[in-house]
Amino acid sequence: MAEVKIPAVARTEFGKGAARRARRAGLVPAVLYGHGADPVHVSLPGHETLLALRVANALLSISVDGSTPQLALPKQVQRNPVKGSIEHVDLLIVKRGEKVSVEVPLVVLGADDRADRIVVMDQQTITLEAEATHIPAAVEIDVISLEIGDSIAAKDLNLPDGAVFPGEPDDLILSIVAAKTQEQLDAELDASVAGSGDEDAARAKAAADSE
Repeated sequence: MAEVKIPAVARTEFGKGAARRARRAGLVPAVLYGHGADPVHVSLPGHETLLALRVANALLSISVDGSTPQLALPKQVQRNPVKGSIEHVDLLIVKRGEKVSVEVPLVVLGADDRADRIVVMDQQTITLEAEATHIPAAVEIDVISLEIGDSIAAKDLNLPDGAVFPGEPDDLILSIVAAKTQEQLDAELDASVAGSGDEDAARAKAAADSE
């Protein structure tokens, strides 16, 4: 994964008021920590940070006030629930060659090629241990050749070189189940409608009995 260079400036003001002022100025409050160093409070350029963090586990090269850049990974990103803008970032300092534990997205290939089956995902991401400078953007799973009743466990995944899954090999990732026919869907809809009618009738009877 390519490094994204982000310039940062040290923060000297703290608290909610200072954070709001920083955001109005187009900056993102952040904390840089790890490897036994004291946490460093910084401000990051908002637009550049937003673009960089569109990629999961983006590897950032952070230079604080022009100092020697440090590699860091975003460990916690707080976003505005309405605007989607980034409000705060916790950045973990990493070293080249160091292994880190990260959540990597799972991407399913070929899921739309067979209309008679559905892919049921037991998890959307997987925890991997990988070198900080070689974190995969995603783990792809090709299901085109799978049949109904087949499943994929962690041990079946094709992991990138150097990446290791620390969990149980038999942990279920996904399974293939038969898609419901139109007749089955219609029958479920009819049953739901009938059930609603029975509930309405019961409520009407209870109301009448109470009068």
